[in-house]
Amino acid sequence: MSVPVWLWFATIAGLVVLLAIDLFIVDRKPHEVTIGEAARWVTFYVGVAVLFGLGIWFWSGGVYAGEFFAGYITEYSLSVDNLFIFLIIMTTFKVPAIHQHKVLLIGILMALVMRGIFIAVGAAVIAQFSWVFYLFGAFLIYTGYKLARTDHNEEEEEYKENVALKVVRKVYPVTDSYQGAKSFVKIDGRRFVTPMFIVIVAIGTTDLLFALDSIPAIFGLTKEPFLVFTANAFALMGLRQLYFLLGGLLNKLVYLSIGLSVILGFIGVKLILEALHTNSLPFLNGGEPLHVPTIGIEVSLSVIIGVLAITTIASLVKVRRNPEAVKHVPTPSDHL
Repeated sequence: MSVPVWLWFATIAGLVVLLAIDLFIVDRKPHEVTIGEAARWVTFYVGVAVLFGLGIWFWSGGVYAGEFFAGYITEYSLSVDNLFIFLIIMTTFKVPAIHQHKVLLIGILMALVMRGIFIAVGAAVIAQFSWVFYLFGAFLIYTGYKLARTDHNEEEEEYKENVALKVVRKVYPVTDSYQGAKSFVKIDGRRFVTPMFIVIVAIGTTDLLFALDSIPAIFGLTKEPFLVFTANAFALMGLRQLYFLLGGLLNKLVYLSIGLSVILGFIGVKLILEALHTNSLPFLNGGEPLHVPTIGIEVSLSVIIGVLAITTIASLVKVRRNPEAVKHVPTPSDHL
């Protein structure tokens, strides 16, 4: 897939415009996001992603379009599970409801920039060392196994600050309370950061940790950096609205972790098969490719959609029959 430089700039410019509209127009007046508003924005962002994928189909063919849609659906579905930790962060820092949208927007914008760097590095490594797919595949299978054994009801519902936040706290003093929507304030001539800035950094850096499994996963579906970046961008842009839309539904997806673990394991196997098919490691089959079956993008897309559909339906049936199976998802009111 040949992507001219102007298309990269045009795509990034389009994403910036969408974010600017969201930040400076929609969020100009801080308010608590309603379910109806969130539903409209989720529909809008999903619609834009679908139109983008259709554009790829028109200009570059169905294979690349299929890779984009598979990557987008995978990234979006993995992000749903990440919303649990976002809820915990919001609860821990007691973020006012009227500012949660801005926190998510700026935090995810930071994550998008960092993911872009991660994607560029990953693409460069893959171009030089094709054997890295063995590592990616093994890592995804291991991550899928760990995810399948995860029980959100047993997880510690307290957020532990990472290194980035500890560094920020050492460099700048932090105010005891929120100062409206401000991230920085001056008090008696001294610059302070507010809890708003701390929680934004928490969201952005935590999402980067999530990228450790999502980026290898999407590279297992497409090797095109342009498709990897755009699929991540559209998934992240729609994520914050999904946060408000899902609400009580999130705790009903009791089998989500199992479904995502199956998808990660499937992509991991796909990566290893492709690595064997193009093998160049001298100690394996004398450095020659092995004649093993590979998994096409059509099959991958079908498996991903099928697993997510089965997971969602099975989860809803489970909680309907057994209401006690519902997970506990923290809310800011839990700590008030």
